[in-house]
Amino acid sequence: MGQLNGKVAVVTGGSEGIGAATARRFASEGASVFVSGRRQAELDTTVKEINSKHNGGQAIIATRRRHR
Repeated sequence: MGQLNGKVAVVTGGSEGIGAATARRFASEGASVFVSGRRQAELDTTVKEINSKHNGGQAIIATRRRHR
């Protein structure tokens, strides 16, 4: 049993690098992971990697906009 069973994690910048690694680690510890980032294709890759070994990965596309 993982340390994060039953928990939900939201990881920003999860398209690649440290964010993607963090999302994978949280999932390996049992968390349901929502991965946020600006590039859909990379997010989909991260979520597919998570879901191939663990259930509960979801992608959230996020953009940075300047609101006036």
